[in-house]
Order: sequence, then C-alpha cells, then structure tokens
Amino acid sequence: MTPPTIGVLGAGVIGSSVAHAAAAAGYTVTLVDSDPAALDTARRTVRRHQRLATLLGGTRAPALDIRPTTDLAALADVGFVVENTTESERAKRALYPELEKVLAPGTTIAANTSAVPIGRLAEGLTDPGRVVGVHFMNPVDRIDMVEVVRGEDTSDAALRDVEVMLRRLGKKAVVVRDAPGFVINRVLMPVVNLAAAVVADGVATPSQVDDLFKGCLGHTSGPLRTADLIGIDTVVRTLEVLHEHYGTDEFVTHPALRRMVDQGRLGAKSGRGFYSYDGN
Repeated sequence: MTPPTIGVLGAGVIGSSVAHAAAAAGYTVTLVDSDPAALDTARRTVRRHQRLATLLGGTRAPALDIRPTTDLAALADVGFVVENTTESERAKRALYPELEKVLAPGTTIAANTSAVPIGRLAEGLTDPGRVVGVHFMNPVDRIDMVEVVRGEDTSDAALRDVEVMLRRLGKKAVVVRDAPGFVINRVLMPVVNLAAAVVADGVATPSQVDDLFKGCLGHTSGPLRTADLIGIDTVVRTLEVLHEHYGTDEFVTHPALRRMVDQGRLGAKSGRGFYSYDGN
C-alpha cells in the first residue's frame, strides 16, 4: 500500500517539528522552504528527534521519509498541506494564491498560524473552503492537543481531512471559530507580555514566574519557558498581529521582548532566551 503523502511548507522550528511528527506517523513528507539553510537545519533537527526517540523508546526509531526541496511545485501531488511560514499576514496572503496554483483541486490547506485569521488567508483563493486552521503546539510530537480553527468558508471536507490527519498523528482536537489569535494565543500572548514586564521590573526571575504558574495553577511549564519554546521573535510577531487586529493595550509588545529579539535571544532555538540552553 502506498504511504499517504503530506506537504509541509516552511522548515522553521514548528515546520520541522510537524514534518517529523507526520513522517513518524507513516506519511511521506515533502518539506518545502525557499531557504536551503533552513532545510539543512530541519534535517539536523529531525535527526536529533530520532536519536531522542531511540533513547526514550529503547529501540531504534524507524526510518522517516522526508523529502526536502526549495521547489513549491513539488507539492503538486501531495494529499494535504500544512503551511508553517513566517507569522506575517501580508506574506501568507501573497503565498496562498501561488500555493493554490500548484495544488490539485480540493487539496486541503491547513494553516498553522499563531494569530492570522483563517478567513483572511482564504480570501484570495478560488476555493476558500479548502483552508482550515490547524494550530500545532511545539514540540508537535509531544503535545497531544491541537487547536483547529474553522473559518467562515471552511468546508466540511477540509475539516474531515484534518480529522483524518490528526487521528493518524495520535492527536486530539478542539474546533473553535475564527478570530485573530483564536483561543490559545489571544489569551497566552498578553500573559507572556505581562510576565516579561514582571521580570523587567525586577519583581521576579523567569524561573520564579514559571514556578508559580506550575505550582499554583498546575501548568506543565510557565509562560516564559513556553515563550522560549515558541520563539521570542514569534511571540513579538504574534503580538503585532493581534495589536493590528484588536488595537488594545494588552497586545502592545513590552520593550523587554523587543530587546531580546534585537540581542538574538530568541529562546531555545538560539540557545538563549529567558533561559539558557547552551549548558551555561
């Protein structure tokens, strides 16, 4: 039996994590990114995931079928696409019509976006019903819940495609209505913003903030460790998208977060954010 195929567009932190989880679930994955360096980094990331899976499982992890390429046309024959490109509404809206030209009619596009409304991404398409929001959390292979966003035009067929894909990945889903930031990031981003302010004001250290959220509220990790996993640059971009849509003060990015981005302190992916990941 021919393995099912899936396209993953964008080979950054979350894209490479989606590609790894899909391949581990038996998909043949076409991983597309315009930057060859991003594809090289994704290869190394997936190998690291595989080594970890082997260590945790006690047996050698199965070989994965991931086919990296810079050619968008390589997605022509895939059965499903997960889009994970940079959190920029303008860039995504420019990309989607080009993606639609390449894909077979009816192929579902799952937008893995932090905050951009699904309806806005689907607006420029001949078939807006093929777009559905699928907001994965990082790391994809270790977090079982997915926020699925149904846009106003999202078709029943697109939702069914998502259900099949998530079931194969062993994920559960909560389907919510479309709005900027959906549920998770509309709530989480102001929390991260205020947590950064608490640290900048000298009220508490990052570990104290996170320990309180874990010990008092039962969080698995606190807001600042979570921000490091997301990427501080992604946090800032998401806050900007939310502020653009809502215009309210809770989405005005705290200067401390902008300084971190300027200093290259992007979180786990850069080796340092609110915490250090380089062994120091």
